Amino acid sequence: MKHSLIVLCLFSFFATTAQLTAKTKNVFIVTIDGIRWQEIFEGADVDIINNHRYTSDVDLAKLIYLDSSTLRSRKKLLPFFWNVIQQKGQLYGNRLYGNKVNVSNSYKFSYPGYNEIFTGYPDLYVNSNSAKNNPNVNVLEYLNTFDEFKNNVVAFTSWNIFPYILNKDRNEMPIYSGYDSIEEDGDVDLGVFNKAQQNLIQKKTGTRQDVLTFIAATEYIKANTPKVVFIGFGECDEDAHKGSYDKYLQHLNADDKMIQQLWYYIQSTPEYKDKTTLIITTDHGRGKGANNWKDHDVLIKGSGDAWLAVIGPDTKAEGEIETPGKFFQKQIASTISKFLGYNFMANHPVAKAIEFAK
Repeated sequence: MKHSLIVLCLFSFFATTAQLTAKTKNVFIVTIDGIRWQEIFEGADVDIINNHRYTSDVDLAKLIYLDSSTLRSRKKLLPFFWNVIQQKGQLYGNRLYGNKVNVSNSYKFSYPGYNEIFTGYPDLYVNSNSAKNNPNVNVLEYLNTFDEFKNNVVAFTSWNIFPYILNKDRNEMPIYSGYDSIEEDGDVDLGVFNKAQQNLIQKKTGTRQDVLTFIAATEYIKANTPKVVFIGFGECDEDAHKGSYDKYLQHLNADDKMIQQLWYYIQSTPEYKDKTTLIITTDHGRGKGANNWKDHDVLIKGSGDAWLAVIGPDTKAEGEIETPGKFFQKQIASTISKFLGYNFMANHPVAKAIEFAK
């Protein structure tokens, strides 16, 4: 066992483990890579969708994603967000109300963003997207040290760098990323899925199709009923970097539908119903307008603008939060742990948990 994991176990031993009076016994985390707050709260961007450079069929895209008002347009694009979370949960990050969710790391791209989300620590030395093991302890492996969650923590991600971000070599958690085969564990035979994704996908990139990530995750969940699940979607960011706004919207809309299916399964399954909190967020923002929306980094304004959605038995139904306030991405790790009644402790500084609207 490596030194950092020994330290983690010691932290776990001395951590306060008394369960709170909370109803949450399971936490699902979903990230949608590189989604701007503008699409979440305002729907499709009129200026970008009307630009033939970024939209292949402008008339069709407008018919599908735009409506007579911002409120109608955002509901067309994200029906689960605005029909369900708006009614039953909370949404943060509409900067038009001065409500902000900010990225704390200096770089404003994916590996540093996911490191911040899961470790609670915007490490200055985590500064690239390279396939290098993350030295920082993450909240998933922290929870996995407790008997309650041991072997009940799993991650399914489209981007193939997550085994390094979450340091699978150190903690040996099940982390299935890119076009990895899924271990056939439980009652569901995933051999057919493994063969299909290996043989039927002609062009494999570093980012697996989100629908395949979702299918693999849900089949695993049905077979094994894990208590802590991370699903990371990645196609939207790929679309944006390619300058394909219509595909960016298409995949965002598809991700919304898959999250809706996930939540319906949660609420229709006895092991999860009214005992599960769902957290949805992004790793970074993007630039504004036709010139900058494709990209993100420290030099592009808007790259540090994020958002957050939460729904579950311990989250009051407040819908869109329209009051000024500020949360940080680095607070999410402790928030995940707090929902489950634990204080996240690691071998590095950890930001405090979010106090949601009550």
